[in-house]
Amino acid sequence: MFLPFLSRARHAALAAAGALLALGTASAAETAFLIPPPALDAPAGAAQDKAVIAGGCFWGVQAVFQHVKGVTSAVSGYSGGQASAADYDTVSGGRSGHAESVEITYDPKQISYGQLLQIYFSVAHDPTQLNRQGPDSGTQYRSAVFPANDDQRKVAEAYIAQLNKSGVYPKALATTVEPLKGFYPAEGYHQDYLVRHPYSLYIMVNDVPKVENLAKTFPALYRDKPVLVNP
Repeated sequence: MFLPFLSRARHAALAAAGALLALGTASAAETAFLIPPPALDAPAGAAQDKAVIAGGCFWGVQAVFQHVKGVTSAVSGYSGGQASAADYDTVSGGRSGHAESVEITYDPKQISYGQLLQIYFSVAHDPTQLNRQGPDSGTQYRSAVFPANDDQRKVAEAYIAQLNKSGVYPKALATTVEPLKGFYPAEGYHQDYLVRHPYSLYIMVNDVPKVENLAKTFPALYRDKPVLVNP
């Protein structure tokens, strides 16, 4: 692992993850929400499209979507703030305006924007947590959707309203829909993190269960071999 590059908060999370693993509760914190598909979805258009989402540490969110059929790329990065603040040390301070995000490139003829959001709200993170996910806290770990166009915005807003009415979650979603000011890829050592560090305690506790939940909850959309940033 690239521990010298990690923030103090992530170091603490790794320590907490080790304690959880020792207690045998590795998968307890990552439970899939069984949710209905979106009633409103974006029309299939170009040969490929992009979606930008944030849901806590980007390592796990990236890993989930790297295993989704129809996704041709999933890149960890930063969105929500200015380009000058798009680096890990600054974002980890919690005042950059950025969220740790993932840019997903996908084929709309194989998977729709709404289906990506269904995976996002079901297994990629817990959308009811405000400015945190599991052991990580701060606005940089917020649940947020950054629509690339008006169609995506309408789908995201309608789906959040639909899910809040569904009664599936124990409380209202904390997910925000924010303007896409830009997406800035994260440093190279953050890319493909789960694949390169599968036995990291943090990964084993917080992120491997997400990929397992994807396979169990969306078997028709799951692929075993992930699409990597650096094959």
